[in-house]
Amino acid sequence: MLIDRPNQLALFYAALDRVEEVAMDTEADNMFHFHTRVCLLQFLVAGEVYLVDLMTPLPLAPLWERLATKHLIMHGSDFDIRLLWELCQFRPKSIFDTMLAAQLLNRPRVGLGALLEQHFGLVLDKSGQKANWSKRPLTPKLLDYASMDVWHLPALRDLLTTELAKLDRLDWLDQQCRRQIESGLVGFPRDEENSWRVGPVDRLRGPGLSVLHSIWHWRQKWAEELDTPPFKVVNNEFLSAVAGAAEQGDSVEAILAQVNLGKRQDRLLPSLAAALRAGLDRDPTTLPRRPRTERIHLSAAEIARQDSLKAYRDEVGAKIDLDPTLIAPRATLVTLCREPARLDEILLPWQADLLRSAPELAPAPVAVSP
Repeated sequence: MLIDRPNQLALFYAALDRVEEVAMDTEADNMFHFHTRVCLLQFLVAGEVYLVDLMTPLPLAPLWERLATKHLIMHGSDFDIRLLWELCQFRPKSIFDTMLAAQLLNRPRVGLGALLEQHFGLVLDKSGQKANWSKRPLTPKLLDYASMDVWHLPALRDLLTTELAKLDRLDWLDQQCRRQIESGLVGFPRDEENSWRVGPVDRLRGPGLSVLHSIWHWRQKWAEELDTPPFKVVNNEFLSAVAGAAEQGDSVEAILAQVNLGKRQDRLLPSLAAALRAGLDRDPTTLPRRPRTERIHLSAAEIARQDSLKAYRDEVGAKIDLDPTLIAPRATLVTLCREPARLDEILLPWQADLLRSAPELAPAPVAVSP
C-alpha cells in the first residue's frame, strides 16, 4: 500500500497498533540534492507492506509516537537512524540489525542483497540504489524495489538469530544494536571550518592551499544554488588538481585552459576564475587553522605492548572465527596499550571480556610494604 494521502493513514496506524515489531527501511535523495531529504519510508507490518511517501504533506506525528514503542528490524541501520533523528528526533526503542548480525557471524559479505541470495536464492534488482527517490510519481519497479528491502527481513532475522544463538552471541548483537542507536542520535557530521581540506592537502604549503580553500567554497555555493550534491558540480580530484597546479605556479589562464565543466562550462567558468584569483591573492597563513589534536607518540615499550595486544586479539578472533577488528580496531588498541584500565570504558562488555585475559591488560602489581 502506497500512502500518499492523509486519509490512508488510519488503516496504517491501526495495523501498527496491533503489532509489537516492524521491519523498516528508508530511501533518501542524497545522490540528487544538496540537502538530504527522507523521501520514502518502507514498513512490513504483520505481512503487509506500507510505503509512506514523505514527499507529500502527511500528518506523521502519530507515526513517530507509535514507532517509538516498537521493536524494529532493519539492515544497516546507522544511516537510517541518523536520517530520522535529523528529520524529527526519532529514537528507536530497540532494533535487530541484520547487517550487524551477519558481521558477528563473520559473513564475508554483509549487504542485504548478498544475504538474501545466500539464504533465499534471491538476486535483487540493484537499479533502485541509484534512483532519484524524490522524483514523482514512483514507478511500479521502484515500489517493488522498496518493498523488497523489508519483505524478507523478519525471515532473515529468524535465520541469523538461530545461528547467533548456537554461538551464544545474541547478547553481543544486543550490545552492538544499542550502541548503534546511541551513536546515531547525533545525526550526521556537519561541515566544519576545515572540511575544505580534501585530497592530498598535506602536500600543499603555499598558494595551492588558499586556492583549495577558495574553490571548495565556490563548489559549495554552486551546489546549494543548483540543489545538487557538491560532487556533481566538480569532484575532489578536480579540486586537488586545480590546487596542485596553483601550487606549482601555474597562472589562472593556464589552469582554466585545462578545465572542463561539462554542460555548465559557460555558466560556472567566470565564477571559478574569480575564485581562483581570490585564492591566489590570499595569504595562506590567514586560512582557518587545523584543529589541534593530541598526537599519540608511543614509546618503544608501548609499541611492543600494542603489537603483543594485537597478536592476542588476532589469536582470539581466529579461535572464534570473527574479524578481529570487530573485537577492537587499531585505534582502540593504541589507547588500551597506554591506558589498560579503560578497557571497560571504551569497549562493549563482550569485546572487553574477550581481551580481559591479555597479559598486556593485566593490572600492575601493587607494592606491599614489609
